[in-house]
Amino acid sequence: MTTIEMGKLLRAAATGCVVGCRVSQIDVPALGGMVRIPLDAEASQQVYGLIYDIHIDDDGLVRQLVTAEGVPQEVILDNRINRNVPLEISVVFIGHRQGERIFHSLPPRPPLTLDALYPCSPEELRCFSNAGNLGYLRHLLRLEEVPLGELVAAHLQQAAAVQQQAGNPTWWSKPCVN
Repeated sequence: MTTIEMGKLLRAAATGCVVGCRVSQIDVPALGGMVRIPLDAEASQQVYGLIYDIHIDDDGLVRQLVTAEGVPQEVILDNRINRNVPLEISVVFIGHRQGERIFHSLPPRPPLTLDALYPCSPEELRCFSNAGNLGYLRHLLRLEEVPLGELVAAHLQQAAAVQQQAGNPTWWSKPCVN
C-alpha cells in the first residue's frame, strides 16, 4: 500500500469529504484520482473515493501580489511554498473495504477530522475496479456543478491503464462474480 500521506480531513459527511494539505504537497493525484482513508489503525477498513475538485483559496497577501507590478519570482515561489491557507481537495466516496471484501457502496460511517488521506496504488485501483461492473460510478451522479464527463473520463483512463498493465484490457465488460 502507498504510505505517502496527501493531507488530513477538514470535514466529512456520509458521501464525501474535504481534505487540506499545503500547496507544497501538490504531488497529489489529479482530477479523477482514486484515494483511500483508513478507518482503523490496522487499515483493515478503508474508505475509497475519487478526487472531484481541487480548490486553492486566496488570502490578503495573494490579493496584494496580484495587483502589484513586477513581483519577483522568489516572492511568488515563497508564497506558494510557505502559504498558511491549505489547498483543499474534495473527494466523493465510491466504496469501502472491510477486511478483504470490497464494496461499491457508501461506507458505514464517514472518516473523522484529521484522518489521513492517501493516494491509491495501481494495485489498489485495479482491485477496486475489478470488484464489480463499475457500479461505483453511480455515486458520481449526485455531484452538482462538477464536470462529470471529465471526472469519469479521467478516472476511467487511470483505471484502464492499470488494468491493461495487469493484462486485463477488457475489465469493464466482465460480469460481477461474488
